[in-house]
Amino acid sequence: MPGDIPNINNKAVQQNMYDAIVIGTGMSGGWAMKELTEQGLTVLALERGRNLEHIKGYDTASSNRWDVPHRGNLPLRFINDNPILVRSGVVDGFTTKMFSPDKEHPYIQDKPFDWIKGYHVGGRSLMWGRWTQRWGEADFEANAKEGIDTDWPIRYKDIAPWYSYVEKFVGIAGNKDGLAQVPDGEFLPPFDMTGFEKLVKQKIEENFPGRNLIISRTANLTAQNEIHKALGRGKCQARDLCSRGCPYGAYFSTQSATLPAAQKTGRLTLQTDTVVHSIIYDEAKQKATGVRVIDANTKN
Repeated sequence: MPGDIPNINNKAVQQNMYDAIVIGTGMSGGWAMKELTEQGLTVLALERGRNLEHIKGYDTASSNRWDVPHRGNLPLRFINDNPILVRSGVVDGFTTKMFSPDKEHPYIQDKPFDWIKGYHVGGRSLMWGRWTQRWGEADFEANAKEGIDTDWPIRYKDIAPWYSYVEKFVGIAGNKDGLAQVPDGEFLPPFDMTGFEKLVKQKIEENFPGRNLIISRTANLTAQNEIHKALGRGKCQARDLCSRGCPYGAYFSTQSATLPAAQKTGRLTLQTDTVVHSIIYDEAKQKATGVRVIDANTKN
C-alpha cells in the first residue's frame, strides 16, 4: 500500500541479541562456546583472525618435505624477522601459517616471556603440546605450607571432578601410575614406551627409589568413546605430524571437538575477522551488555 516501507526487518535487534558473547576461539573460548550453548544459551563467538576449517585448513598435514619450499626448513629471512617466534622451537616451514609473525603483536619484554600466538579460529589449541597432567594436592597447598603469596581458595578435591569431566570429553591417553604428584585421571589406553625408554625407566627406578619415569598424559585419542565418535573424531595414527593439524580429529583442538559440539546445539554464531575494541559496560545495571568491534579487513 502507498506509504508502506518495504523490506524493513522489525526483528533485527532481537535477532542480533545473544545471551553471551565469547571473545576468542582458542582453548578457553572453545570450551566457553561448548559449555554455554549446551546449557541453552545463544552465543556469539568473535574471532579476530581468519576462519581455519577442520581438515580443509590443514594444508600441509600430509605434505612430504619436498612438497614445500626449503624442504620445511625456515629461510634465513624468516628467522631474522621473527626471533621470538623462532626461539619457541615449534615453528617450521610446514606450520608458519599457524603462527603470527612477531611484527603483528609487538610487546616489550621487561622479563623474558615469549608470547606465541595464532590469529585464526582455534588459536593456540591447534599448536599446543597436548600434555595434560593434573595438579595434585601439593600444588594447591604449596603457598599455604611455604608461607608465600596467596593461598589457593580451593583444593584438589574441589577440582578433581572437573578434571574428570574435561578428560572424558577431550580424550586423554595415559597410564594410571598411582603417584600423588601427578594424580591419575580418566585415561584412554596409553602410548607404549619404546624399548629404550623402558630400559631407562627400569634403571632410574632401580637406582633412585622414589623417582619415576612415566609416559606423558596426552590429548590424543588412542581409542574412541561414544562422545568422540559423535563429533567425528578418529583414533590417533601416530604419524608424529600433530603440529600441522590433525585431519583425523585425534588431536584435541577447538576445530576437532569444542566447536562442532557447540555447533550441534544450533545456538552458536561464529564471526571471524572481528577484533574486539572494547566491552560495553552499563553503569546502571553494573554489567557488560555488549562489545565494540573492528573489522580486521576494512578496519571499520
